[in-house]
Amino acid sequence: MSSSTILVTGASRGIGKGLVSELLLRNNTTVIAAVRNVTDGSSQQLNDLAKGSNSRLILIKIDSSSENDAAKSAEEIQQKFGIGKVDTVIANAGIAKHYGPVAYTPIQEVKDHFTVNTLGPLTLFQAFWPLLQHSSNPKFVAVSTGLSSIGGMGNLPMPAGAYGSSKAMLNFLVRKIHFENEHLISFVISPGWVQTDMGNAGAVASGMEAAPTTLQDSVAGILQKIDQATRESSGGKFLSFDETAFSW
Repeated sequence: MSSSTILVTGASRGIGKGLVSELLLRNNTTVIAAVRNVTDGSSQQLNDLAKGSNSRLILIKIDSSSENDAAKSAEEIQQKFGIGKVDTVIANAGIAKHYGPVAYTPIQEVKDHFTVNTLGPLTLFQAFWPLLQHSSNPKFVAVSTGLSSIGGMGNLPMPAGAYGSSKAMLNFLVRKIHFENEHLISFVISPGWVQTDMGNAGAVASGMEAAPTTLQDSVAGILQKIDQATRESSGGKFLSFDETAFSW
């Protein structure tokens, strides 16, 4: 069986950790887990996750607010670990740390969200594009949100202008990447409103006790969509972990 190499950012907790946990259970799979601090306890715990036959975990440092981390890590995995290709990149890392009307949203919050949620995945793609080109079936997937939908904004009144707008820009870039690279499968996907620290914080800000989607359901849905993705069925599209349809 051929081997697969998959990179996941934001891997130390939440959706990222859930994705890494499930991917490592597969056979013949190298999972590259990108975290902000490789020596942190939550990052080191990833080494204890169960692994399938002939599968391995590689920890690398990528802080999505850094312009250089992704490029340095792309070089590191080639020189230190002998990685010659990456089949799938899942740009999962993101922040959602401010809630309130746009009229009262500090400009610095908009900048912070744009740096991590938009520029982070962009620098990630640029750094790992050469390795993706060595794959026979390369995929670049960015985790987005229903809150980024301009057409569906009226149905999702959550006061998250900085977060939603940063993801809307991400959507544009990933769709543009699709049209610019005919041999790449590139799309964005909503993970749902997930029961993670970030998801539950947003739920509380909206008057709920917790987010409605379990981590297990979200991860299973995301991986199913990635596994089944073809350029014709998924390329350049705004997908969801379930069958929810989002307009751009």
